[in-house]
Amino acid sequence: MKKLLPIAALLAFAGCSSMAQSPAKPLDGVLVGAGDMTLYTFDRDTAGSGKSACYGPCATNWPPLLAAPAQASGDYTVITRDDGKTQLAYKGKPLYYWAKDAKPGDKTGDGFNQVWHAARP
Repeated sequence: MKKLLPIAALLAFAGCSSMAQSPAKPLDGVLVGAGDMTLYTFDRDTAGSGKSACYGPCATNWPPLLAAPAQASGDYTVITRDDGKTQLAYKGKPLYYWAKDAKPGDKTGDGFNQVWHAARP
């Protein structure tokens, strides 16, 4: 049992260090999140304001990319939403998924209502 403790501590540390990595990455000219699903920005969000303008039904259709504060790095920052959850932003713009994208590579929200755009690196 005593030999397992250092291994458990090492695994816990490895898990913490991976949290420092951004949950978003560039792929095929856009930023993607979990499962390589396309991420979007919203024109009603003001870059650098630290605020999201998407709540309620908007956030149901455009789920925010939630992130831990430790995931802020370089062009990625973390904002605190009104509900206290933290959301990843790229170059100051909060990032969202689109509920109608069904599979990796879908970009069906790009240009939606002329205010939603695929996030580009």
